[in-house]
Order: sequence, then structure tokens, then C-alpha cells
Amino acid sequence: MDIDLSRAPRLGDLTRLGGPADGESDAARKAEMEGLEAARQPRRTPPAIFAARAGYSEDFLGFTVPLPTPVGTLRQKVVPVVGSEEGRLDYEHFSVVMHADRRLAMFVAVNIDGAASVDLHRDRDRWSLDGRIPDAAQIGEDLYVDNILDRGHLVRRQDPVWGASAAQANDDTFHFTNCSPQAANFNQKTWLSLEDYVLGNARIQDARVTVFTGPVFRSSDRLYRGVQIPTAYWKVLSFVSDAGRPSSTAYIVDQTIELGELEATFGRFKTYQRSVVSIERLTGLSFNGLDRFDGFSNEEAATQTSIVAELRSPADIRV
Repeated sequence: MDIDLSRAPRLGDLTRLGGPADGESDAARKAEMEGLEAARQPRRTPPAIFAARAGYSEDFLGFTVPLPTPVGTLRQKVVPVVGSEEGRLDYEHFSVVMHADRRLAMFVAVNIDGAASVDLHRDRDRWSLDGRIPDAAQIGEDLYVDNILDRGHLVRRQDPVWGASAAQANDDTFHFTNCSPQAANFNQKTWLSLEDYVLGNARIQDARVTVFTGPVFRSSDRLYRGVQIPTAYWKVLSFVSDAGRPSSTAYIVDQTIELGELEATFGRFKTYQRSVVSIERLTGLSFNGLDRFDGFSNEEAATQTSIVAELRSPADIRV
């Protein structure tokens, strides 16, 4: 018998050993093949879906808290968005500004209304690209396959999930524009509970908080699958106290040792409370005067001393 070594079969060429299944037809097989092909394509949300999204509100707290402003050459790194001079991608109760070179969020901004929070069950995560910017300007699923990297929410899933549009806000958080690669042992207890702890333990007017979050971009960040992986993240929280006084606080999480092989492990993370001014220096962003309401920034200005306070638990936070 001659053996044909030139034939390279596809799935549609294969025959079911038990014979055709009940009801199986050419149309059914074609539909199966189309389904497999669709599963290989990235999910993408069309721009029209976002038409009614207002995004982050700068007047949410009763005084104006503008989006952070990229300073100097950082302005040139903002990914353009049609209809927005600031390059903001608006979602339900939050906004994202993307970094063109890093293809990750330069920062995210979210309004949290703790009094109107809705507890939604987290179903199976389904992440999507945002159709308002090119695919090449955002990092998709390929980075996260078969390694220890988590698809880390920058705007926490729970934060914008409040009010009548809570379900929409929940779905909006699952866009790769709101995603940053984080190690599986990222500091869950302290870092991710900052907003909850401040809301639950500070005397906050109307239980409202605004939060800015972003990666620290360093030229020394290690390259993996064509992506430089951030090893540090920052947050700036603002609220108004029951006494009517604005307050802002800043935090950073960083590793205590350098990364080893990505496939092996990340080093242990530590979380620090820092000054708003120090985050401005670190990121190249201006927080447009929020340092006036930050005790760490004011103390540094008065003493000419840098202040760093390690947070071993959320109870160590000072506001």
C-alpha cells in the first residue's frame, strides 16, 4: 500500500469512530468548526457599547478632584482616544488612561460610593479588548497563558459596583485596559483592602472615596513575552471627612528583592504609605494640588525629610 505523506488532515477531515452521532449533519459540523475558530479570536467590545458611559466624575466628592495630569514627555505617551483630549476611556463609574509604549494603563480613576455598594457574585472571568483603541495599544490574553501572572484589576471589581448600574460597572472592569500583570502572591491582605479599610474605619462624609491607581514604570522592568512587567504599583485615595475636611493619602507596593526567573517566583511584596508628592516624583504625574490635603506631604515639606511608613496591616494606615 502506498502511503501518502503529503496529507495534513484538519479537524473537519476526521471521522467519528462510533459512526455519525444522532442528528449530526454537515451543518452541525460546520457550526462546530466556526465555534472553535471564534473561540480562538480575542473578545472585543465595540466602541458603540460605551456611548452612554460618563466615566470618572471629578466633582464626586463635593470638591474638584481632576484626573492626574501627565507632565513633560509623559504627555506624549498617552494613547489617543476619539472625542477625549485627555485620552480617557470612560467606563461605568471609572476611567482609564493608557500608556502607548507599555500598553498598560498609565493610571485608572474610580468613584466609590460605599453607601450604595451592591454585592454581586463574581462569575467566570471573561476579559475583553476595548474597541475604542487599536489592539496593538493594549495587552491581551497571550501574556497570561501558562505562567504565574494574574490578570490583576487596577480598578478593583467591587469599587465601581454601586447604584442602579452596578452590573454594568462590574462587567466593565473586565477589560484588558483595566488589567495589569501581577504575581499570584501579590499582597492581597493589605494592598487590595485599602479602600475597604478606609471606608470602614475613617470618618468619611457620605461614604464616598475617589481612588487613582497605576503601575510604576521603570526602564529596568524585566521583559517577558515582549512586555515589561511592572514590579510596583501606587494608589492615591481622596475623601471628605465628616468634619468637612478634604483628605488625601498615598500608597505604594514594591518588592523587597529583585525578580528571579518569572516562571519560578516573585519576591515578597511590601506595602508602604507614602506622600502624594513622592508618587508625583515617581510617576511623572501631577495630582493637581491633592498634596495640600496629605499629612505626609505637608510633613515632608516642613521637615525636608522623606517619610516612608510600612503597612504591616491596614490598621497601620494614617489619615
